[in-house]
Amino acid sequence: MMTIKTFDDLVGYYRTTPQFLSLRLPTQKSYDYCIERAVRTFFSPKVTFGRTNIGKIGVSECKIAYQEWLKSGIRTANLTSTVISVLFNMAVELELMTSNPMRLVKKMQTKPRKVMWTYDQVRQFLDTAYSEFEWRSIGLIVHMAYTFAQRIGDMRSLRWDNINFEERRLDLEQSKRRAEVHIPITIHMYRMLEQQRKDFGFQEYVAPHPYPRNGGYAIYTDVDISRMVNRVKEAANLPKELTAMDMRRTAITEMVEAGVDTTQIMAVSGHNSPQSMSPYIRHTYKSAASALERRQKNNGEQTY
Repeated sequence: MMTIKTFDDLVGYYRTTPQFLSLRLPTQKSYDYCIERAVRTFFSPKVTFGRTNIGKIGVSECKIAYQEWLKSGIRTANLTSTVISVLFNMAVELELMTSNPMRLVKKMQTKPRKVMWTYDQVRQFLDTAYSEFEWRSIGLIVHMAYTFAQRIGDMRSLRWDNINFEERRLDLEQSKRRAEVHIPITIHMYRMLEQQRKDFGFQEYVAPHPYPRNGGYAIYTDVDISRMVNRVKEAANLPKELTAMDMRRTAITEMVEAGVDTTQIMAVSGHNSPQSMSPYIRHTYKSAASALERRQKNNGEQTY
């Protein structure tokens, strides 16, 4: 085994382990992004996380680092903390540390997002994205997340073998819950995918970067998607608070408000129980109005 003294050394070793190499490619990229952020974090004007001796990284250093990561947002800070904790756990197993100092750093809690896209905003975004070849893959990723009610991460890493063109069906094992979903492809989406296959069907991914990098067509990272979605939103004059991550919530909430049965929604979303869908089943005005209208009709009352 290589000599491990600094956190940089630990990172180098971790990237050679089955623990890291067995992760799906999008997850590896996400981990790498968090790790790179961590190693560049300064404890003091001249000392970075990466160059620090592992034995000298304690709870106080981790707290300083976490405060720096918070400048990029709570979600980013918490994800980075989780990834670095994985490395520290490995260091404990290798007897390089006696305990994991990151475990004692209290994470800030995020409030559940309630932002949703309107149907007109979705149409405006897609019309703008599909108007430029450079934005088309981004448009397709967002379009699929909305149409199929799936996570952006699964859509950006979607492969052509996930698309059954003969039966017009999406076959997907979700990365988060490992749930398998089989979703019919709408006629409009089928046409978009056929066009995409003409242009990018020769390589592995459905919606890669439009131009090759280092001899291949890479998938978008979370950071890439955030940046590109912001560019499209700006061009479409859409509110800044809208994000691509809100598409799944928007799609599921639309099904709830349309009166779709919970078990049918679960067949699309991949949730394994009605309880796990609770964040999406919000008390909306449409749901309340529909409930009252149904009750009044059942009682023979006049509706208002």
